[in-house]
Amino acid sequence: MASSSVTHDTRTCRCGQGATSIEDRVNEILASFQGRKEELIPVLQQVQQTFGYLPQPAMKSIARFLGLPESTVFGVGTFYVQFKLLPTGRNVIRVCRGTACHVRGSAHILGHLERQLGISAGQTTPDLEYSLETIACFGSCALAPVVVSNEKVYGRMTGARAAEILDKEARR
Repeated sequence: MASSSVTHDTRTCRCGQGATSIEDRVNEILASFQGRKEELIPVLQQVQQTFGYLPQPAMKSIARFLGLPESTVFGVGTFYVQFKLLPTGRNVIRVCRGTACHVRGSAHILGHLERQLGISAGQTTPDLEYSLETIACFGSCALAPVVVSNEKVYGRMTGARAAEILDKEARR
């Protein structure tokens, strides 16, 4: 169930007011910019915020708008970890792999989550409900091991507590 196997209709976006084409929504975003090359990262950030990832048609439109080669836009989109090229799940679960978390069992927790979700770290479930990621360090070593679910930090985790978090997120 690799994230690369996730299918996503890149022709439409549900962005609040019903279905809109990606091209139309990207054009709305681009209208608030001047078309200067130095606007690349803010444009990518706005597109990412709108779609949850950077659809390929959007990146092509951005390249044309800014007068940049598509390879430059793609290069920036792949260089910065904040940008995603594939859709992410509605719920993003992040497991810390820093030293303190590792020593206290984060690998076990990650394995538990991978088995429960049926995906590996870096992947998204086919229904786009969950994405599972690892982070080098959250800086919450006193709470190790740490899992962050949708920006909420959970410390002193166990496999059983991680399963409870998934159940809680599913009911949201």
